[in-house]
Amino acid sequence: MRMIYIDIDSLRPDHMGCYGYQRNTTPHIDSIAAEGARFNDCYCASSPCVPSRASFMSGRFGVNHGALTHWGPGCDFDYPEGDGHSEEIPFLTRYLRKAGMKTVTFSSFGDRHHAWWYFAGWNEVHSHSLKEGNEDADEVNAAVIPWLKAHGKEDNYFLHIQYWDPHTLYTYPKEYADQWNGTPVKAFPDEQTIAEHQHDSFPRSATFLHWADRFPETMPGQIGNREDFAHLLNGYDGGISYMDRHIGQLLDTLTELGIRDEVCFIISADHAESLGEHGVYMEHGNASESVHHIPLIVKIPGVTQPGQVVDGFVYNVDVIASIADLAGLPVPSGWDGASFAPALRGEHWQGRDYLVMDHALYVCQRAVRDRKWSFIRTYHEGLYDFPQVALYDMESDPYQTTNVAEQYPDVVREMDHRLMEWMQTHIYSAGSKIDPLQKVVETGPWKYMTVGEWMRRLQRDGWEDAAQDLAGKYGAESLKSAYGA
Repeated sequence: MRMIYIDIDSLRPDHMGCYGYQRNTTPHIDSIAAEGARFNDCYCASSPCVPSRASFMSGRFGVNHGALTHWGPGCDFDYPEGDGHSEEIPFLTRYLRKAGMKTVTFSSFGDRHHAWWYFAGWNEVHSHSLKEGNEDADEVNAAVIPWLKAHGKEDNYFLHIQYWDPHTLYTYPKEYADQWNGTPVKAFPDEQTIAEHQHDSFPRSATFLHWADRFPETMPGQIGNREDFAHLLNGYDGGISYMDRHIGQLLDTLTELGIRDEVCFIISADHAESLGEHGVYMEHGNASESVHHIPLIVKIPGVTQPGQVVDGFVYNVDVIASIADLAGLPVPSGWDGASFAPALRGEHWQGRDYLVMDHALYVCQRAVRDRKWSFIRTYHEGLYDFPQVALYDMESDPYQTTNVAEQYPDVVREMDHRLMEWMQTHIYSAGSKIDPLQKVVETGPWKYMTVGEWMRRLQRDGWEDAAQDLAGKYGAESLKSAYGA
């Protein structure tokens, strides 16, 4: 089996042609989807990058592997103590390699996020750059294509390739953004919504779009109107288009090698991206639909049917379990995922009834998602402005604009009950286990921006009232740090 896993940072499914997007952003991915299966309801269990890829390596939810944020408290990857490796909860890479598959990654993720566990089990690790995830797709392919030409015809390998281009700062050639100039832009957010977003004072809001004052031409300075939003959307779609072009180069190489039709493909993302939802732009900073709903394309020659569509909730950890199953291996008992390979084979299969997801980098939240409802409980809102309890009707409000928790108290109780059952299974039944989310709640989700730093930014830009609101929320120490005292 030759398996290629294409891992794309910050990719939304609704910006891909095979998911119905009106712009032709992903023709090469679409061609793979046409030959295999498209999953409509795949979600990352934990966001953003570190917890999601820790799940990729471990097959476990963030609450179980422990790396629920990017560094500091709540980012301690949990693995059994001792010199040996666990047979019950093996790393995916070690599990495949032990079964005879060659495991190879082209990714700078471990370097970017100082993640020791990411390097476990690979036969080959190619970081191919010291840019720590800021490399463009051409730089990735400059390393990958020579490897394919040298080793692609070999049998029994798992090749992981990571592309970063849909992630900010959109540093690809500008013409890939310019190609969308004048083309239609999706309806949300409309002008009225953008006008309401002008009152927000948190990072990545319409007014405070950037961390720093310098940014590429592919991005607007603020989101003041629909024209600015189109500018941002062109930049995001330009990154997707540039990345897809280089996936096309991979396909051309496989065709030249004569193995294009023999390769198994899995295409997914670590998380997606908010583009106006909850007032957040070009960021993956909460447990929302826009951040957690990810694409999943699977093509397995001899197994999947062309144009197959799979409905039913799956986690990214289910993808890991399915990789093992498709490789002819039993799913390890300590993994949290369940294989969906039966669905690919046309056998009886049913997705999960509901999902529980979490985020602990910018805010501390857990969400419960079923077919109709999305419930989000906020434990620490960080620099943002989220209600403690939110409920959204996903059938009538897919962008999660209206919190209807007060109108549906019975639904809130049911979703809270599901959350508590999940926590009982994964935390409380373990006895002395500490919830990594709680570690972040206790210390605060202050990673890329502290309270004091953001207060100084607000004061610099004349938002003194917003700065004082933060001081009132987090106390005198934050006010002291804001003035450098």
